[in-house]
Amino acid sequence: MFKVKDNFLSKKEFNELYNSIFDIENQFPWFWFDFKEQIKNYKNDLTQYQCCHVFYNLGVSQSHHYSIINSLLEKLKFKYLIKAKINLNPYSEKLSKGYFHIDEPHCTTAIFYLNTNNGYTLFENNKKIDSKKNRIVIFNSNLKHTGTNTTNKKFRSVINLNYVV
Repeated sequence: MFKVKDNFLSKKEFNELYNSIFDIENQFPWFWFDFKEQIKNYKNDLTQYQCCHVFYNLGVSQSHHYSIINSLLEKLKFKYLIKAKINLNPYSEKLSKGYFHIDEPHCTTAIFYLNTNNGYTLFENNKKIDSKKNRIVIFNSNLKHTGTNTTNKKFRSVINLNYVV
């Protein structure tokens, strides 16, 4: 159904990736989305927002920062990358779940967690994967899932990858 692996990257690889994004000196660009998932009917829901950065989409690099995820991509051993993006959900006083969705049909989805917090990924069968830094969950993209924000850290951030193996 899905595979969870902790310490997916070496400490060095993880720290380089994390610092490339969150070190203030790097000025990593974030873009505001007033909805989380591709369910645009819910974009007026005030609890559904996040910042994103798209690295790659449908065969085209979308970012000058694409190379910072190379160590992550190399470990996945895919044939074809469909999409790679990073999501950042800011702190809120109330834990808020998104809506169940699939990212891309008929491929593999991987969610890589960049920080430990009380947020999580929830699958439609109620299986919950806690947000833990350097953890990855890999699953068939047709499994509906959703994510949350966090109430105990400044943000919850994940890298979301869709690919063909």
